Amino acid sequence: MNTTYDERFAAFSRERLDGHPVPDDLRVLLTAHWEGRDDFAHLLGLEFFEEGELHPFLDTGYLSEAELADPEMQAVNAGVARMTEYVKLVAKGGKGWVGYWVHPDEPVRRPIELDTEFTLWQMTGSTLTEAVAFEQSAYQDEPDERVAFGQLAAELAALGLPLGTTDYDALDDSEYVVDPEKLMETLTEAERVARGLG
Repeated sequence: MNTTYDERFAAFSRERLDGHPVPDDLRVLLTAHWEGRDDFAHLLGLEFFEEGELHPFLDTGYLSEAELADPEMQAVNAGVARMTEYVKLVAKGGKGWVGYWVHPDEPVRRPIELDTEFTLWQMTGSTLTEAVAFEQSAYQDEPDERVAFGQLAAELAALGLPLGTTDYDALDDSEYVVDPEKLMETLTEAERVARGLG
């Protein structure tokens, strides 16, 4: 157990994961990041949030004053902000950002992706690293994604981060119990109704 970064892990957990334990694979990735090693970031295409960096669902800095004053936009922003309870993003990467889907009805924490259009995507894999490696396997020089995933898994293992499986077809691709996109629509609609827009 590396105690050097205990305080940083605790702070990261509070800010990004509502105080839940930092998963083992994420601990390895964060340690490498804090040590200035870019080997994992290079393989997985991840850039971790720095302390104080806003969750994309809470960042309204790109909107104009008129947009911020628009009741429809206010309803959307409020609905999206409520999703931060269930979508715990930890890094930039993939289609935009990646993290965890932590809805209380889910039996386990699942990896999730948010794209730059604010669409949520279910990810394949039981850990964040598996899920990102699965996606990265489509962008390797090796045209066969199954082979590419195995190669990535071997490289990650050589760096000290073995995946739960090196078999592309054995990765968890089960549906989430709660559909993130449907929940976001439901929460946004509730905010519209609360504002008399329904």
